[in-house]
Amino acid sequence: MAVLLFTGSTALAQAHKTKPNIVIILADDMGFADLGSFGSEIHTPNIDRLAAQGLKLTQFYNAGRCCPSRTALLTGLYPHQAGVGDMVKDWGDPAYRGYLNDNCATIAELLKAEAGYNTIVSGKWHVGLVPSALAYNRGFDQSFTMLNNASSYFNSDPLFNDGSKITFMLNDKQVFRNDTSEYLTQAITHFAIRSLHQIKNEQKPFFLYVAYNAPHWPIQALPQDIAKYKGKYLNGWDKLRAQRYQKLRVLGIIKNDWKLSPRYEKVPDWDKLSAEEKDKWDTRMAIYAAMIDRMDAGVGEILAKLKEIKKDKNTVVLFLSDNGGSADDVKNWTNVIQKAGGPGSVASIDSYETPWANVSNTPFKGFKKNTHEGGIATPFIAYYPGVIKPGAVNRQPAHFIDILPTCLNLAGVNYPEQYNGRKLTTAQGVSLVNAFNGKPFKDHDALFWEHEGSRAIRKGQWKLVAENHAEWELYDLTNDRSETNNLAAKYPGKVKALETEYLAWAAKVGVRNWDELSKAAKKAE
Repeated sequence: MAVLLFTGSTALAQAHKTKPNIVIILADDMGFADLGSFGSEIHTPNIDRLAAQGLKLTQFYNAGRCCPSRTALLTGLYPHQAGVGDMVKDWGDPAYRGYLNDNCATIAELLKAEAGYNTIVSGKWHVGLVPSALAYNRGFDQSFTMLNNASSYFNSDPLFNDGSKITFMLNDKQVFRNDTSEYLTQAITHFAIRSLHQIKNEQKPFFLYVAYNAPHWPIQALPQDIAKYKGKYLNGWDKLRAQRYQKLRVLGIIKNDWKLSPRYEKVPDWDKLSAEEKDKWDTRMAIYAAMIDRMDAGVGEILAKLKEIKKDKNTVVLFLSDNGGSADDVKNWTNVIQKAGGPGSVASIDSYETPWANVSNTPFKGFKKNTHEGGIATPFIAYYPGVIKPGAVNRQPAHFIDILPTCLNLAGVNYPEQYNGRKLTTAQGVSLVNAFNGKPFKDHDALFWEHEGSRAIRKGQWKLVAENHAEWELYDLTNDRSETNNLAAKYPGKVKALETEYLAWAAKVGVRNWDELSKAAKKAE
């Protein structure tokens, strides 16, 4: 028996008599303010066109890091419920096994089984390394996937000296990329385009999941793309944060009275850097911008292919990022294989680090892995010609767990109680389809986060948040989404009530004390 969860598709049925094609495009480690349509100076005309002709959700949330976010997106569950409370390491606990469990089903599995969709994935997978969790066993007819968290953009050499190998899979076979391979962003784009071409004459609708690795470290880009941006960041991070902040306000993405969070305390004063240091930092941000620029070009190629095969009119396109900008200082990690090479090249292992990540996450504080807004705020764009009114904006809080219900609602599919004989955990999200029709969607009673001890609950205007080992902080997000005024001392009753609700959720989904879990896992090794 199916569980009826979704409403709001009447207008869609009237607009389109056939089930829509669905395309999800996911960026990796791209901050809230890294798109032109979300405040950036980076050239992203194709994504910005989707925003101008579609819908922007300005309070959309991820799960704080790649594995948990991808799990939530694919399954409609909080990541712990699907077995990926952390990354792909098995911590020996049901909520932290590091791979999709048997009590979840992916969007691809359900659209394929319940609505006859063709299903394609191209890009970063990262929701488990065991065979049962790989794309070809999780509902995808065609798949080109990178299984782990990072790779050179030019080959498949391992980045770490811990014995693990970055593995690329073509359906159920391992494939290798060498130094003459195409740039990874282009490879992801081109597999998606080739797969679309193969099904161009089929009457069945399709689901395409394009999971770019860009702009995740190592920051590597094509020389001609880097050249577009070299020298454009010599004014420094403080001025760029201020520029993006003002643009976000003008665009109406943020409220005028939300403050710009202070520069992160570990970021140096740009004006006190030497000319050599400024040139180094300018180069790093130029490479990062080039990576986003090339990803946007790939989005343009996919949109052009949809038009070429006459599949553009009845296709929904969703664009989002898996977490905030990353403060990782990769080149100094002890387990990273160091190589000689110029910045951005095939032999370069580097990241753009805290200073530029602070810019990416404008106006918020925090980074990838944090549950402050800088870590969990996502730029979200939905495009559906003939349905979504151009330039539409929705300001309701929503989350990655809402993507699966939205896709099922679009396809006229109910979330089942079982899949392939397996009992499924009840989907946690809500459909966003009403927003496509210019109407409010069902509000979440509350939203929750936990990642490696960083934790939060958002309930209405209130957010309770704490990093691992830190005290709870309380913010009124209606007036202070940049989290500059901690109200915990002023409203201890509100802190206690939200903490109680958070702890009940944590117990329900299997959250463990991160320090205790880590100690137990190390003891068992």
